Amino acid sequence: MGSTAVVVGGGIGGLAAAIGLHRIGWNVTVLERAPVLEDAGADISLAANGLRALDELGVGQAVRDASRGQYGGGTRTPRGRWLTRMDGSVLEEAVGSPIMGIPRSTMYRLLRDSLPVGSLLVDSEAASVEQIDSGTVRVGCGGTALDADLVVAADGVGSKVRSRLFPDHPGPVYSGATVLRALTGRKVDLRADFELTWGPGTEFGHIALLDGRAEWHAVLGLPAGTRFTDPLTELRRRFHAWHDPIPALLDATRPAAVLHHDVNELRTPLPSYAVGRIALLGDAAHAMTPHLGQGACQALEDAVGLAAAPAAEPTVEAALARYDAERRPRSQAVARAARQAGRMGQQLSHPLAVALRNTAMHLTPSRVATRMILRHHSWVPRG
Repeated sequence: MGSTAVVVGGGIGGLAAAIGLHRIGWNVTVLERAPVLEDAGADISLAANGLRALDELGVGQAVRDASRGQYGGGTRTPRGRWLTRMDGSVLEEAVGSPIMGIPRSTMYRLLRDSLPVGSLLVDSEAASVEQIDSGTVRVGCGGTALDADLVVAADGVGSKVRSRLFPDHPGPVYSGATVLRALTGRKVDLRADFELTWGPGTEFGHIALLDGRAEWHAVLGLPAGTRFTDPLTELRRRFHAWHDPIPALLDATRPAAVLHHDVNELRTPLPSYAVGRIALLGDAAHAMTPHLGQGACQALEDAVGLAAAPAAEPTVEAALARYDAERRPRSQAVARAARQAGRMGQQLSHPLAVALRNTAMHLTPSRVATRMILRHHSWVPRG
């Protein structure tokens, strides 16, 4: 079997895949098209399955040390009434960890530090990916060509590699939601580690971070491409009457810190995550809505599965077939569950539907809600 890989994309999934392959002795090059590593994004929430994947990659403890456990919180109405309460200690007892929150920039740094110096190339876009014979994939990049035994496409929801491999696939579609998010610029006095608040067609959430700051996000049901001249002022207008600490979180945020992205997903599942010696991973394979907080965790699971497959199979093609068989059913099931969670949560806007959902949530025992979460958090790597 070969031992040279090119990873297209230097996000969480791509870096994790590179770490996994490097740990089994492969020579790995990561191509990141951005000219500067800006570490865009506010925060990453990691459930127990994602942390187990990081343990397999050798960076789990470092990530835990830089994260804050989410122990107390739940879901509320805009006026502050609790619909459900969640206890992170119950998750910790059941699956070994509560949900952990870590700034995205810190996560990127920890992953990059686990790779050999020089293996990550910035300002390097993969212009072409072509399997030139039965044993070699050629990646065109900046007028040069990199030959590899394996190419991992971790180039995000708008993956160009995926579109080349599956030209008839419809590709990503707009989920109907757009999200604004930021890290506060200073410490915030919070009574709960994490909260979600659901209004008609709207969600506001926050999680507390290790340094006392918080990450918040606002999900709005708006047409694709909607943008605001002054996003922070617009959010203050929309959420000024919602319960504390929502106005305080917005007041503790610098206008320049607010990020705004439409949420796109692969609503049509891919028929395979592998073609020959090319593998798709993370959002390139199964971009999902954020309603279960499993996007990064599923990419990390992918990375572990991809790195484990070569040891169990005689060829790269067989290893990728194994990877596909293991990862596609689970990740696509999680994507469907995330979509359904959005339909029953943030996307509901009719007053009667909202009232029925709120009543059902209020009457559901917390142990039942916890059991639903455990379905996704209980993954463990194959031995």
